[in-house]
Amino acid sequence: MKRTIIKDTVNHIGSTVTVSGWVHSVRKHGKIAFLDLRDRSGLIQAVDLTGKAVEKVGNEYAVEVTGLIKKRPEKMVNPKIITGTVEMEIRELTVYSKSLEPPFPLDDDGYRINEETRIKYRYLDLRRQRMLDNLLLRSRVTTYIRNYLTGRDFIEVETPILTKTTPEGARDFIVPSRLQPGNFYALPQSPQQYKQLLMVAGLEKYFQIARCFRDEDPRHDRAYGEFTQLDIEMSFVQQEDILNLTEGLFTEMVGKLFPEKHISQKPWPRLAHRDVLKKYGSDKPDLRRDRKDKNELAFAWIIDFPLFKEQSQDDFFYGSGRAKFAPSHHMFTAPHPEDILLLKTDPLKVRGQQHDLVLNGYEVGGGSVRIHEPQIQEQVFDLIGFTKEQKAQFEHLLTAFKYGVPPHGGIAPGIDRFLMTVLGEPSLREVMAFPTLSSGQTSVLDAPSPVTEAQLAELGIAIRAGKKKSKKAHG
Repeated sequence: MKRTIIKDTVNHIGSTVTVSGWVHSVRKHGKIAFLDLRDRSGLIQAVDLTGKAVEKVGNEYAVEVTGLIKKRPEKMVNPKIITGTVEMEIRELTVYSKSLEPPFPLDDDGYRINEETRIKYRYLDLRRQRMLDNLLLRSRVTTYIRNYLTGRDFIEVETPILTKTTPEGARDFIVPSRLQPGNFYALPQSPQQYKQLLMVAGLEKYFQIARCFRDEDPRHDRAYGEFTQLDIEMSFVQQEDILNLTEGLFTEMVGKLFPEKHISQKPWPRLAHRDVLKKYGSDKPDLRRDRKDKNELAFAWIIDFPLFKEQSQDDFFYGSGRAKFAPSHHMFTAPHPEDILLLKTDPLKVRGQQHDLVLNGYEVGGGSVRIHEPQIQEQVFDLIGFTKEQKAQFEHLLTAFKYGVPPHGGIAPGIDRFLMTVLGEPSLREVMAFPTLSSGQTSVLDAPSPVTEAQLAELGIAIRAGKKKSKKAHG
């Protein structure tokens, strides 16, 4: 079968072609019937002059249609669709498979439909044009990133998904080991330690479109469970090198993939954390000149963060108040060279070489120059109250640091959050194919779910009956 993509039918006026897709709608006018056929490239109107061919079809049927492509009369042109200057005269129609009536309409934006229903039938929800467009743009963004970075000698490396639980600031998802009963893997909160080890290994320029997993409470701008980030790390660099690379990538990408958007300030402003809090009351300021302009993008760098904050009971990953300090970012961020001596005398005054990327009031990325000297890393561990047992969890990193570590640093912009912000979507879930709801329920497959007693026995795990925790979905 030689199939023609619907958007290409405009190039075949006067020819008979075969198109395949889904029935978007059927309209009958006396003996004549009109069928709107849809594939991922667009819609085309097909005309059934006898009205008999479309009698066997309904909305969302998967079909193949062969017909003559004809130019529409001037007054019948439809500028709202990509094939609005042509129509297809049906010669033959084959039904591949029938469809039940969908549980919700697919010809609108879907915002008013109950989200749990949309998630349950996500394979149908993704047929709506807005969702399809979002996924197509997401694919183009990741492709652009790969081409941009590989063109600058970066190496794409996949780091492990099964890793070790370490105190990095969020709850881990843990995975039991069958081969080593009583021991557990953790899903990575980020590739942070692996990418630093790759710098020790001498790769110098690394990137990855990385899946990250964190058992954090969700918000509209933070997905529950898993998300995707662009992970970058470089050796023999200073903070300025990281900022320049990132700014160049996103500025060029916006111009090529989102030509309707305009960046309000070039180069992007660089603002000290203390000054931003004083002026805007937030370290994620919305710097747009006109907030009604949906095409304005106000990027900004926030720098000179404090390396530490006062530790509280909430910092249970570090010391739950046992020590005076907790890291503002994470424990691998390097102190500002001018502030090294303050680590011993006044740690709260130490500036970290951290940088956050802010866009229209959202933090869309963060990174830092990393500690590359073992003694400074040990000093930071002591200041945040790490016990010997907690330090032992990072022994692999401290050992690697004894073998010639280059100065290194990086950044990790969030793919989901960047797209949500640029596209003006109300939630990260609108730019993800199969997101998880705020309640922890996954799309379509409805995880988490119970496992069998046999599976638990094989893992050496027994479930103790307890009070079931209910959590109202939100965000």
